[in-house]
Amino acid sequence: MASSASPVGIIGGSGLYRLLDDAEQVSVRTPFGEPSDPPTVGRLGSRQVVFLPRHGADHRFPPHRVNYRANLWALRTLGVRRVLGPSAVGALRPDLAPGTLVIPDQLVDRTWGRASTFYDDVGAVVHVGLADPYCPQGRQAVRALPDPAMQVVDGGTMIVIQGPRFSTRAESRSNAAAGGTIVGMTGMPEAALARELALCYTSLAVVTDADAGVEAAGAVSHQAVLAEFARSVDRLRTLLGQLVEALPLDDECTCRHALDGLPLPFELP
Repeated sequence: MASSASPVGIIGGSGLYRLLDDAEQVSVRTPFGEPSDPPTVGRLGSRQVVFLPRHGADHRFPPHRVNYRANLWALRTLGVRRVLGPSAVGALRPDLAPGTLVIPDQLVDRTWGRASTFYDDVGAVVHVGLADPYCPQGRQAVRALPDPAMQVVDGGTMIVIQGPRFSTRAESRSNAAAGGTIVGMTGMPEAALARELALCYTSLAVVTDADAGVEAAGAVSHQAVLAEFARSVDRLRTLLGQLVEALPLDDECTCRHALDGLPLPFELP
């Protein structure tokens, strides 16, 4: 398949498993183990899409146990060069109502112990830039949608916490004071690993609740988060269909040059 028509990758969760038409699961081996589940290749509108369930189809992997490296490597192996990463997040600002879609432009990593690089114990030091962690073309495509299916907030900082527990109120207030807009558990190392593979990665953050430190917020519960995300799924599916059609076919993007001039210790798929 020509690079200009490379399939779009979607790493998603509950409610998105039946997103594609003409879908077929494919088995992919990676040097980093098995992906969360075999990717599904199909079509969304006129574009070929590869869908991969971040937590596994039965949601068996908590955020700190997801094999992010295998997931991203599998997508690239299947020819993906653009990745959309929908996820559920908590709001750190009271004006972000549940159901809002935030397109972050920055992130803060507060995770630990996760396998966060492909270039570990490989006999070479590889430093990849991540000053702007999200794809400018992907973010522009969302901004340019003429009638998006969800209320879209352009820009913001995602604070990525370790999980699987939710934040204390003090932690939540600290995250907001540090400039955070939303808080999630899977945004890292997913974004960094995408950059290490020179993939265009766009985060689609669906607000499900006000985080614990937001004024008048209640305690966050797993059941409430899932219920709110379920209410947003149909609109998210519609928006993904719009966005996949709107993404540029051209592979030329700054993300694709992230590895230029670096001493890569192995060949990428």
